[in-house]
Amino acid sequence: MVLPTRGQGGPSFNTPHAHSIGGEAFQGERPRRDVQAVVLAGGVGSRLRPWTDTVPKPLLPMLDRTLLEQVVWGMPAGVVDEIVVAGGYRVGQITEHFASKEQGIDVTIVEETEPLGTGGALGNCRDVVSGRFACFNGDVITSLRMDDLLHVHEKNGGVGTLALWEVEDPTRFGIVGVDADQRVTAFKEKPKPEEVFSNLINAGSYLLEEEVFDAMPAGRHSLERDVFPLLAQRGDLNGVPFEGYFIDAGTPTSWSDGVEACIAHGRFSKGQVVSGSWCADARAPEGVRHHGSMFGQGIKAHGATVERSTLLDGVSVGPGSILNDVLAGEGAVIGEGCVLRDVVLGPGAVVEDGERLVGERRAAP
Repeated sequence: MVLPTRGQGGPSFNTPHAHSIGGEAFQGERPRRDVQAVVLAGGVGSRLRPWTDTVPKPLLPMLDRTLLEQVVWGMPAGVVDEIVVAGGYRVGQITEHFASKEQGIDVTIVEETEPLGTGGALGNCRDVVSGRFACFNGDVITSLRMDDLLHVHEKNGGVGTLALWEVEDPTRFGIVGVDADQRVTAFKEKPKPEEVFSNLINAGSYLLEEEVFDAMPAGRHSLERDVFPLLAQRGDLNGVPFEGYFIDAGTPTSWSDGVEACIAHGRFSKGQVVSGSWCADARAPEGVRHHGSMFGQGIKAHGATVERSTLLDGVSVGPGSILNDVLAGEGAVIGEGCVLRDVVLGPGAVVEDGERLVGERRAAP
């Protein structure tokens, strides 16, 4: 698989899901199917460089779809007809990619000319978003279905309902306290250990009403620090824990976690799963030992071991090489007897015979 080109990938926005619901609950005063999903994708994807040096993170391929499509995967089938992308990095490429109307869904880009934070980025969309809408952080791969939030949102009312995930150590996240009726009672971003009052964290997926914009200050601000705590104090915020998987696919290791989750849960419409790996050619590369990996077209890796790695079109791996949590751009060449772990290779990058790389990022020579 090469990095996406114009018009690819759109139809899978409308791929039916077995447990999806109709659009009535999203309507409010708006016509059925006129539902928007906002994706907050303002970052440059620095942890996935050099992949993101030439391609914005929302367009990176995860199986046969873009990361953007995988992020909105949990929306009810046939309900979303507009994706609003709040971003500031290579937005022209995103616009060009979705310029084709063949996919039956509009993609609107709201550009940030300067970093605005999560709240400012969403606030920047106020002129193009109305009614009830979904909102997602731009690199979360989860098992959440938005209908998981709908029942509580309808029952409790309010301005927003957050998806929540339970963790052992919540100090790196925004923690959320909820009462027996699933109303949010407290919200604190990245607490100190002595400030922890809950193991439920903000999972970066929300169901919001347009009234959320009334709670936003002008300019740069944070949903997590400035908006959600205010809504919680007002009693206007709900929280719904969910189970399954929750992955921030922003590093090579977590990207591989996302690939494995998408394979395990059938989040693709083309290609074939062979021995736990997704293969664009519908068969695994000849002579390779592999598991939990993503293989583009025309991969050559005879005699190599490839674990939890993503190899895009035309990648070549020499015999005796061992790859773990490696992301290799199209046409990258990895020599014989190499050992690579937590490595990102740009398109056309070269790893010489016998090299041992850990945590390296390498572009083409």
